[in-house]
Amino acid sequence: MSTAIKEGDLQEGDRAPAFTLEMDDGDTLSLKDLKGKKVVLYFYPKDDTPGCTKEAVAFSEDIAKFKRAGAAVIGVSKDSVAKHRKFKDKHGLKVALGADEAGDVVEAYGVWVEKNMYGKKYMGIERSTFLIDEKGVIRNIWRKVKVPGHAAAVLEAVKAL
Repeated sequence: MSTAIKEGDLQEGDRAPAFTLEMDDGDTLSLKDLKGKKVVLYFYPKDDTPGCTKEAVAFSEDIAKFKRAGAAVIGVSKDSVAKHRKFKDKHGLKVALGADEAGDVVEAYGVWVEKNMYGKKYMGIERSTFLIDEKGVIRNIWRKVKVPGHAAAVLEAVKAL
């Protein structure tokens, strides 16, 4: 499997692409609103699926630690605000969830990719996390994330910033 970087792929040290998302609480949130904070921006395929639920629960369990380390944690998928609210309520999630129904943010971060399951190709979100520093620079990128232990690894990276 090739890990070659395609032209245009974001890399550590790049400026994070600007974004504005409609959030689960009904407000909008932009990257510029978070200037001066560390930002954990994690992309996941779909609300209320097994892996996505485990990931959101893991980030939620450590949310106080992320806040103490000066970081905002934002989950992003193409699900609607209404689906995000239902997902949060059902699982008692404490992370903020952004709705990217048009797909602009997933495209900007290069996580809207061709996937292959059982020989069927389709487009979807590659589970990925970006750690953005207080100045809007990407410091860490995790692609093709495996959920177990991921939130803890991201927390360690936040603390090390």
